[in-house]
Amino acid sequence: MAKTGEIAAFALGEKKTAMVNLPAQFVTSSTADMKGQKYSDLVDYADNSEKTSDLNNESMNDLIDLKEQFSKPGYANRNSAVTETHPIFGSDKLNYDNHDISVLRKDLDEAQKNGNNIHELAFSIRGDWLVKNNLYDPETRMIDQNKLKHAEQEVAKTLINKGFNLPLGEDENDVVWFGVIHQDTDHLNMHLWFAKKSQETRPEMIKQEGKYKGQPIGVIPLEVIEQAKRQFRKQLMSSQELRRHQEILKGVGGFKKEIVETAPENLLNDRHAKAIKQIYDALPKDMKGRWQVGNAHLIAGKGKMAKANQLTNQLLDDLFEKELKPEYEGFKSLVQEYDVINIEDQGVMHKGQHKWSENKEDELRKRLANQLYKHLAQIEDTSINDIDQQISELLSQVKQRDKSSNADKTKIVSSPQEKKLTPKPTANKVNPNSNHVGDQTPLRGGSFNKISRLWCQDIRAEKNAERQFLRIQKNIEEEKTRKQNKSQFL
Repeated sequence: MAKTGEIAAFALGEKKTAMVNLPAQFVTSSTADMKGQKYSDLVDYADNSEKTSDLNNESMNDLIDLKEQFSKPGYANRNSAVTETHPIFGSDKLNYDNHDISVLRKDLDEAQKNGNNIHELAFSIRGDWLVKNNLYDPETRMIDQNKLKHAEQEVAKTLINKGFNLPLGEDENDVVWFGVIHQDTDHLNMHLWFAKKSQETRPEMIKQEGKYKGQPIGVIPLEVIEQAKRQFRKQLMSSQELRRHQEILKGVGGFKKEIVETAPENLLNDRHAKAIKQIYDALPKDMKGRWQVGNAHLIAGKGKMAKANQLTNQLLDDLFEKELKPEYEGFKSLVQEYDVINIEDQGVMHKGQHKWSENKEDELRKRLANQLYKHLAQIEDTSINDIDQQISELLSQVKQRDKSSNADKTKIVSSPQEKKLTPKPTANKVNPNSNHVGDQTPLRGGSFNKISRLWCQDIRAEKNAERQFLRIQKNIEEEKTRKQNKSQFL
């Protein structure tokens, strides 16, 4: 990141850099006291003539260190970085006037006097992303600052309430925070500072050992910072970009649903009977009832489940190459398309990081494998011949059950356009009145009938849970839209 010497002259064409970076840092009150620094030095009255000017083209490796900010009077609202007369904002107002600044300074001094840390996070936002989401016009250099500020107001709540073992404030008036938009570098930077006002006495919020024993906890967990970045991105996305994301995710979910729902009828047929028998033989019998892929990948070569996992992975490869090839190829195409979006938004993947598509495929394969293991555990382990007979029974029951439902295939969304999948005929159709599956052993009901029913019940339960989740998400989005519309009139 570098100074540009101009306002809102953001760099464009940086396709491989992260859309939003969010470095976090904090300073303890004892450190500031020792150096004669005051938290309130970060702000100053909105008098342009009193603000420092540091226009230059100096290259910087990172955002200026929080400790150094104290040495620059009025750093937050310095004239060289802002365009508004009153650029400071907080939880209740988008532009603090001189009275608001006075109250803010007193609150910051109170927080320091009571021994609390001051935290700073800075959103460094790429120019390309601002343009793509209608937040910045490079020709006029106009910025939708109100929308950016509203987004930071929401993110501040997440960081303050979820960034520590307990909410930072003991009530809603116990935290002081403020933010500002800086425009004097090649990326737009949004700063957020916050601190607890009253003295911290809660054991959960104080270091209990080590060098900093007795001092308030300062580090915000990485997962909370990542959550804040996701929240910030989602709130600022244009409606067009949101639709683009939603259409791809809807398509991925549609293909996944189709694969999961049709897996039983396509796995439990005569063509795969031998492979399923090999998987069952490879499952560790001393772990029966606890057969799970767990945290390992299906192709991992260690542990008692390794052989069964590898055989199951081969079975799924075969399934995706034959019976479920259209659905699987559609799934792969869309998750890879979402990888491209993630690189645009988050930058090139770090070494060792898994792509979103890889994680989604791993989840799908694990889900199918665990379903198979769960239901294979229902087999009554008596003799090899009896197991073969039970497998034969399951194949027959599944084919009889699914024969009548083949006409009701679900139409799913494969991209922004809908893709219709041609229903596939059930393999080796069975005469409902027959007691044989081809030349297989006669049916006698039993364990595999139960497995078939349980598998279908699991799928129905998952579908119901998914519908409920979608209803909740819809209500959340509607409430968010209502609040945004209301805020525009404030």
